[in-house]
Amino acid sequence: MFLGDHQPEDIEQLASWIEREQPLAVGECGLDFFIKDPQPEAQQALFEAQLELARDYRLPVIIHARRSVDQVFNTLKQFPGLSGVVHSFSGSEQQARRLIDLGFLLSFGGPITYERAKRLRSLIQILPLESLMLETDAPDQPDSGHRGERNESAYLPNVLQTVAELRNQPASEIAAVTSKNAVQLFNIPTNNES
Repeated sequence: MFLGDHQPEDIEQLASWIEREQPLAVGECGLDFFIKDPQPEAQQALFEAQLELARDYRLPVIIHARRSVDQVFNTLKQFPGLSGVVHSFSGSEQQARRLIDLGFLLSFGGPITYERAKRLRSLIQILPLESLMLETDAPDQPDSGHRGERNESAYLPNVLQTVAELRNQPASEIAAVTSKNAVQLFNIPTNNES
């Protein structure tokens, strides 16, 4: 979305920033073929460069894949051992399972709270909970109770409640597993660790 602002030296600056700041992940990065004038070759080059950084620094990636899930999958296959999450997943069951087989998690947010999001809601019901994360994508993608408003991270319980209802499982169980998934993916220290 800001492709025109990027210069070739930005990747070097990102590498320096990673060394200095020691983030938990690289991203959000990826491919977006929904935008006007997507410049797929330029997007692909930047995406691959960021994946190389993630591999080199042994960090997971947070991936944006809008109308580009197959291209993202094909790119990720070139980076075996890389882990991460495809945020705000909106692909098919087949695409979801292929990404899970690569070792990636899928994250879902506000869109699943809409009754008309039948495909996404069915994915919540059939995909393994150990492969899911929850998100809000604030300030974008508000849940159905806040349609047209600025999204807030405080609305995450609404996403959790929808997942619990769709899976017919207690919200506490969904929260425990999806939180554990995030802690493991991002190597987040817990209170139990010294």
